[in-house]
Amino acid sequence: MIYIGHLHSLIGDITIESKNNQIIGIWFSEKKELRKTLKEETIENEKEPTILKAKHWLNEYFKGKNPSIKNLPLNPIGTSFQKEVWDILLSVPYGTTTTYQEITKLLLKKIKKSSMSYQAVGNAIAKNPILIIIPCHRVIGKNGNLTGYAGGLDKKEYLLKLEQTKK
Repeated sequence: MIYIGHLHSLIGDITIESKNNQIIGIWFSEKKELRKTLKEETIENEKEPTILKAKHWLNEYFKGKNPSIKNLPLNPIGTSFQKEVWDILLSVPYGTTTTYQEITKLLLKKIKKSSMSYQAVGNAIAKNPILIIIPCHRVIGKNGNLTGYAGGLDKKEYLLKLEQTKK
């Protein structure tokens, strides 16, 4: 059973999914294509405890605070490679940015390999199912330019400004 809740934010409506008391998805509601196609029944439940935890975290974040993810039960659905990349994204500090190249270097060190395609890492970042909390918006191009974001570049720019990001 997958529970679904919603949050209204200044940059659009956000959909939150939970399963087995874990957050499995957060995306901007107008981007329905971001939802993983899971073949399970979904139930709208704004008061499901995990949905409430995610809403609280997001509300704190949108107030300009840096809430801890320590108590958030995250369980993004993806391949083991994608999960390795998303785990590295979680280490990118609030208010900072990184590049695809830097993420790739960290991943290579972690998995003890000597080379890997930046594109493979970029594709894994693009498939992040838990937007904002897993901060793929903090990844920018090598030259400092904003690059793709599943929610749209306008939302990425807003999130980075909210965090008063330092490049």
